[in-house]
Amino acid sequence: MKKTFTSDFRRFFVRGLAAVMPTVLTVAIIVWVFTLIQNYCGAYINKAAAYLATYFWLKFENITNVDKASEVRMMIFVYWNKYLFWVGFLLAIMGIYVFGRFIASIFGRVIWRVIERTLIQLPIIKLIYPSIKQVTDFMLTRRKMEFSNVVAVEYPRKGVWSLGLVTNTGMKTLHESLPGEQLTIFIPSSPTPVTGYTITVCRDEIIELPISIDEALRFTMSGGVIQPPSQQIKTTQSVIEKETQALVF
Repeated sequence: MKKTFTSDFRRFFVRGLAAVMPTVLTVAIIVWVFTLIQNYCGAYINKAAAYLATYFWLKFENITNVDKASEVRMMIFVYWNKYLFWVGFLLAIMGIYVFGRFIASIFGRVIWRVIERTLIQLPIIKLIYPSIKQVTDFMLTRRKMEFSNVVAVEYPRKGVWSLGLVTNTGMKTLHESLPGEQLTIFIPSSPTPVTGYTITVCRDEIIELPISIDEALRFTMSGGVIQPPSQQIKTTQSVIEKETQALVF
């Protein structure tokens, strides 16, 4: 088949887009986070700081004239927003750090739990807050699920194999009531592995996979497209690549 400019352009544009998108999205997320901090924390801190600077300046200079005071106030605000805008951002970062230290303490944890319980009882917030908290906890905190190894298990029915992460042994009652060793397994869902199902199965009913946790999560998030290198079958891979090229190009 004769290649045309349109097919060549689409082919290399898609390749270039696939190469540059991870970097662009990473930078965009970082910029978005810093902008969020500046707009919703730093900007208000800058206003408060400018007000305080104005107050002490007027007191120090003993300025009582209304017009003169208004002129000084405008001058300080303009100067602050032009040259000292970064002060609010730095103070916001420090404030978040101090808040993190506070909720890490026993007293802070108790207070924050009370606040969270109150939030999840509000009509609209209770539909949004738990999901957002689950994602942010998974991404930002150290209290992540501890996985020992990756396995394949027949779930949700016999003959259908799902990727699972071993989290613990089975519950005591199950261990005493059922034959063999029981394992608790978390089955992550695609494309958001922070959600999924928790099941308990016998050790004899699983197949241990020689792949890392990161590889398992990438496999899940991509819907099985990104396979661990050690688990790729060359013949199958070449067939998939040919079919993909035929569909795309």
